[in-house]
Amino acid sequence: MHALVKPTESAKLVALIHATNACIGVEPYGLIVSCISSYERKCCPLNSILMTDSCCDLSGSYAQEHGLIILPLSYSFQGTQHPDDHGISIPFAQFYNALSAGESSTTSQLNAEDFMSAWVPYLKDGKDVLYIAFSSALSGTCNSAYLAQRQLAEEYPDRRILVVDSLCASLGLGLLVDYARKQWQSGTDIAQIAAWVEENKLNVCHWFTVSDLNHLRRGGRVSGASAFLGTILDIKPILHVDDEGRLIPQEKVKGRKKSLRALLDHMAQTVVAPAEQPIFISHGHCIEDATFLAELIRERFGCNDITLGHIGPVVGSHSGPGTVALFYMGSSRN
Repeated sequence: MHALVKPTESAKLVALIHATNACIGVEPYGLIVSCISSYERKCCPLNSILMTDSCCDLSGSYAQEHGLIILPLSYSFQGTQHPDDHGISIPFAQFYNALSAGESSTTSQLNAEDFMSAWVPYLKDGKDVLYIAFSSALSGTCNSAYLAQRQLAEEYPDRRILVVDSLCASLGLGLLVDYARKQWQSGTDIAQIAAWVEENKLNVCHWFTVSDLNHLRRGGRVSGASAFLGTILDIKPILHVDDEGRLIPQEKVKGRKKSLRALLDHMAQTVVAPAEQPIFISHGHCIEDATFLAELIRERFGCNDITLGHIGPVVGSHSGPGTVALFYMGSSRN
């Protein structure tokens, strides 16, 4: 793995983004739209735009603070289609409590038209675009972005539209975007950022466990018999995202606390300079378990930069309530 970059933060950029948001009245997650106002676009001090999608599970406040554009996937829940706006349309407690009670949720990817609607206003303003996508092994969203990229390249030959398949999910994608964002805010050219993302994305390690095996059963990750027996015997699977961006079961342990400690043990095998890097933890509305894991990490590795956040509705529709996921930079994903 290459050395972790630590780009200088641009206080001027952050201040200007804050001022711009105040002027145009942007609400939380207000940057998650298909077309930002012309005022916001003109006020952006960079000649490029950094985008990702809502499967990064970064919060709306993060997007506002750093000028990041997050394009929302959607999900159908209780008979209504909703944008994946990180708990704005439907609070996390309501969503996950309904899933726990047996409610189902189905998800929809972004299509090429969504990307063209998002990108064209910036291209017309003379800005280049870097989009870091949710794993192509878990969604067709990245392929939709490639289709839009090819079409718009002909219409805007003087502009650059860069699409990177992160092969990451949830706050694993969020962690990769966070590194890219720091470089972008320091003024690094988007081609260099895209190259860094390509070179380092397989060092973003994803380890997670779930509380309810039935959501993995619905997604085909475990059989019906395994889900039934695992629930009775309190068996918890440990899974990770592999080098192809796929969700792969790795082992099974008995009991919730043991499963959380197993995430820590896997981290110990591959993490690089843990006390010097940010650690991200996402959870399916189980903050106590996520906090327990964070404390284990602090005690074992001396980490201070640990971020906890909810798993959004699109990813959460498949992982279910009670999921805890750990993300960090390591020597490999295995």
